[in-house]
Amino acid sequence: MTKSIEFSAIAPPAYLRDFVAQEPARVHHVAAQHVLADPGYRDFFARESARGADIIVDNGLFDLGYALPADQLVAAARAVSATEIILPDVMRDGAATLTASRLAAREIREIAGDAFRLCAVLHARDDEEWHRTYEAIVTEGWAGAVALPASRRPDPAGQLCRTRWTATAHLEDKGLVDDRLVYRLLGLGRTGHLELVEQREHEWISSVDGAAPVILGAMGIALLREGPYTKPSTPRIEKLGPIPPDRFPLIRANIAVVRAAAGSQVTIAQELR
Repeated sequence: MTKSIEFSAIAPPAYLRDFVAQEPARVHHVAAQHVLADPGYRDFFARESARGADIIVDNGLFDLGYALPADQLVAAARAVSATEIILPDVMRDGAATLTASRLAAREIREIAGDAFRLCAVLHARDDEEWHRTYEAIVTEGWAGAVALPASRRPDPAGQLCRTRWTATAHLEDKGLVDDRLVYRLLGLGRTGHLELVEQREHEWISSVDGAAPVILGAMGIALLREGPYTKPSTPRIEKLGPIPPDRFPLIRANIAVVRAAAGSQVTIAQELR
């Protein structure tokens, strides 16, 4: 198994140089709201783009509870020379996600033409809706990428809409992977970095992002290369607060564990710290 998945570490804006800078610069998942509101955040990712990183602007839903409108997503993408925008989505609702994504895709195209690849998030209530949503994303032509959300809870039934490993295996086994699309994983799920070892069997998965190694390291919890992976209740990344400097080595070690599981050779850029 030689395929690697690029890992984009998510950290509070004050710690981008400490944990997020990449050598070599590959892929960053970037929060649109921070790009628009924080000049330091914006400048950091603009520099990472200039160093060769593929910048993916997220729509804000996970952090804000709602997606930013198309004009703000385009403004954020332009400010950091992004290559891709994640379209608005609705958690666990494929029909509503398609409605929101189609509208935003049309509006973004009206503003920016084909300047940005557009990424649809594959949400669904059940497996029937999962198939309908995926087919629409593949066939309608407005998406150049598709992202699969993390599996947050155990699902003994192994539904495609609830278990990401089952979903990616299904796509490959049924010959449903479309070479025209970029495939991404959004977030680390309930098995954390251990899922990535399995997901590397799929050579078509491009990237994954996650804040878990930073949050857990800040709490003094080490990620184990071989597992098990246990994640207690944790604060959201924006609520993490100041990180004691003596936790920095543990956070960096956690990020290295995730990248090892993903097969990535990227390290934290020393010269930017």
